[in-house]
Amino acid sequence: MTVYLSKRFLLNLAAVFGTCIALIFLIDSVENLRRAGNHDVGIGTVLLLSFYRLPSLTELVLPFAVLFAAMMTFLMLTKSLELVVARSVGMSVWQFCAPALIIALLVGIAATTLYNPLAADFKARHEALFAEAFGSYSTPFGFAGQSIWLRQDGVDGPSVLHANAASGDGQRLRSVTAIMFDGNGEFRERFEARSARLENGNWRLTNGWLIQPGMPPQFHQSYLLSTYLSKSQVAERLASAETISFWDLPEQIEIAQRAGLPAIQYKLQYQTLLARPLLLCAMVLIAATVSLRVFRFGNIGRMILGGVVAGFVLYVVSKLVGDFGTAGAVTPFAAAWTPPLVATLLGSTVLLYQEDG
Repeated sequence: MTVYLSKRFLLNLAAVFGTCIALIFLIDSVENLRRAGNHDVGIGTVLLLSFYRLPSLTELVLPFAVLFAAMMTFLMLTKSLELVVARSVGMSVWQFCAPALIIALLVGIAATTLYNPLAADFKARHEALFAEAFGSYSTPFGFAGQSIWLRQDGVDGPSVLHANAASGDGQRLRSVTAIMFDGNGEFRERFEARSARLENGNWRLTNGWLIQPGMPPQFHQSYLLSTYLSKSQVAERLASAETISFWDLPEQIEIAQRAGLPAIQYKLQYQTLLARPLLLCAMVLIAATVSLRVFRFGNIGRMILGGVVAGFVLYVVSKLVGDFGTAGAVTPFAAAWTPPLVATLLGSTVLLYQEDG
């Protein structure tokens, strides 16, 4: 029975996840085709953009794929009375939930350790190709929900760069403010630029105004700001958490802390990936609470809707608590682990109540 249940759940999970992949690729391709209408971008580039973005988007729908697959499995087995027969020979709810829980746990581990590195690499490629194809930025490259700050030093002295967005591993910045200081740390001048590009030993600031104390602002089409940072160092400092592999996140956290940059996004991403297997198990338990007794008591539509709503609420709460973690209201560990842990405990409690009263 265990092998049979495992096969049914795996097949349903593959069908649901495959459907999600196809729909996401189709919708994203249509959106990229709409953008390409105003640019000289070929169909090959459009499809490649959608392909690069696909893993990071499907990571987001994986918990829902597990939820729907588990609901389908339990509903089909209940409708065919197979679970009724299993109950009659003494199988408990935990015994026929165990195969799905084990598979969800293994899928979560694989998604964190194998699929996430692929998604992170493809997301970085998508950002670079999008900027090259459309000459703009698809999403902020720096810390999610925050602007980008970069402290640096160069031949001309120390400086601080602020930007609204970045692309190309942080080597192209948009809406840049550069504040330059002298050797004593005193303010020297400020440059407001439309964009900036990292070259060998310099940031090339374009289309901006130079503001110096006691002097009127001066417009420059191009302005060079020296830097000792290499391209790899800039990429390490400005890389977004979603473009960093699970295996590289601990090192990136250490690099950010040494550079005096906020590392909370990396810590939260790392803990979220560690908690993913527990989140998938929680989705299986939620599916079990709304699927195992539907045909016995009726109201199948209401119960299925309840499972979907419960899964959506769990996802929203996870994002909300994650925002609290980003803001520093709670620790990254608590922000990542609390929602799936609470959902697992609640699901287990409901199953115990349904089975044992």
